[in-house]
Amino acid sequence: MALIINLRALDRDEISLKGELPLAELDIETHDELMKFTKPLQYNLTAQDLEGSLLVRGSLVLPLDCECSRCLKPFELKVNLPDWACLLPLSGEDAVKVDGDSVDLTPILREDILLELPQHPLCKKSCGGLKKPTVGKTKKISTGDDKTSSTWADLDKLKFRKE
Repeated sequence: MALIINLRALDRDEISLKGELPLAELDIETHDELMKFTKPLQYNLTAQDLEGSLLVRGSLVLPLDCECSRCLKPFELKVNLPDWACLLPLSGEDAVKVDGDSVDLTPILREDILLELPQHPLCKKSCGGLKKPTVGKTKKISTGDDKTSSTWADLDKLKFRKE
């Protein structure tokens, strides 16, 4: 079920909304292999009629399963909007879509969550990335003769015929 506010209920007093919105209803996709939504959106909102507009305030939390873009370590990231607020005009050019006596907040929530997603998720700000392989010292190939201490010495022994 989408997150819907009944405008007639706002005529009497403000409305409190608290709960979880399933991912299927949120219909959100990152198209990023490093971030996956696996848990529902948790919301705690208050809606009120404000001079012909709908004012919605509260908090939104959406957990994400991520892989660090530097070290590829899996970690959980929470998209946390603790002071989320939205003023939706009910009439005019920028009016929100009203269906009967209800307004669906789901598209607005989806947009704000997508804007909050990191471009490159990091397990921590100081992540150094993948460990670089240690490069060992190059070993000299020895044929037992001190004069042939390098592999190029064998090529110096080659004699080419002149024709």
